[in-house]
Amino acid sequence: MRSIEFHDREKETKEIRAILDSRPTLITFVYGPINSGKTELINHITSELPDDYVVFYINLRTKFLASYDEFIESLFEMEMETAGALKKRKETLAELVSSVTKVVGIPINKEFLDYVFKDNRPKNAFSYIIKLFEEVRATGKQPVLILDELQKIGDVKVNGSLIYELFNFFIDLTKEKHLAHVFVATSDSLFMESVYSEAMLEGRCRYLLVDDFDYEDTAAFLEKYGFTADETAVAWEYCGGKPISLVELVNAKLDGKDVGSESKKVLKIRTSQMLSIFDEISLGKIKYSEKDIIREFKSFEQEEILQYDRITGKKIFLAGRNVFFIDPTQRTIKPQSRLNLLALREVLRR
Repeated sequence: MRSIEFHDREKETKEIRAILDSRPTLITFVYGPINSGKTELINHITSELPDDYVVFYINLRTKFLASYDEFIESLFEMEMETAGALKKRKETLAELVSSVTKVVGIPINKEFLDYVFKDNRPKNAFSYIIKLFEEVRATGKQPVLILDELQKIGDVKVNGSLIYELFNFFIDLTKEKHLAHVFVATSDSLFMESVYSEAMLEGRCRYLLVDDFDYEDTAAFLEKYGFTADETAVAWEYCGGKPISLVELVNAKLDGKDVGSESKKVLKIRTSQMLSIFDEISLGKIKYSEKDIIREFKSFEQEEILQYDRITGKKIFLAGRNVFFIDPTQRTIKPQSRLNLLALREVLRR
């Protein structure tokens, strides 16, 4: 099976490792455009950590989370007995911790799980996790909690919004108890914007942007797979530094396909997808008019990135459709990728 090698992000890697080498004090929000390589970066760094770190990694991307129960179930990995009861059941926290490998979900047995779900209270789950992490620390190891695609819980309610309960828990783990490093990753810029404006997180978070590659990193990545200078220029023109698009072009080249033709094909598909917005307008599925959307596109007819004072409903809509990326830390807005930029300019030419 063909494997495309991880391309080291020196700046982001250095920053995350510096955080891990220090005492836990702040929540770290890792954010960026869709498919910019956030999860790949996190997985690469955690896989290279020494054994004195224990990473509890939960990816919510594929989880259906409509209730508290479903969220809690997504956090834990049930300790199972093997057939014939050849494996002794782990009955205490210390025994559960003893079975933990370097990168895992949060282990739990049936008895603890019954407590966690008692009374439908998030604090039951959080108090269990704190006790588990304290057991990890007692072994001389540093717990690290990572929740990927956190925006998936944005609409879950339990005696109010679950997200506020979760933020308070993260603050307790980091700023109050200094017990665990907490990393939260999201590619949803609207969720990130709401998080950034949340008063309860002021002075309790740091924000780490994982953006698409710049030209230098793009060229270095493609050079490893035999791209000529001309092929690199074409790849950058059509795909910019979007890692997932670059991987597709690498695979195409390794399969003997023409990079230029494949790049144009990708642009044609994205332009067609963007035009579907206007089809939905014609069908009355979208409240904005064609002129509204064209006006937003025209903002990027000459520019690639813009400063904003306030976010309008139309920009929010296009960010929700993954056309625009909003960075509240810099108060900037831009297309989600260079491919999106080229596609919206293609739309303007029609």
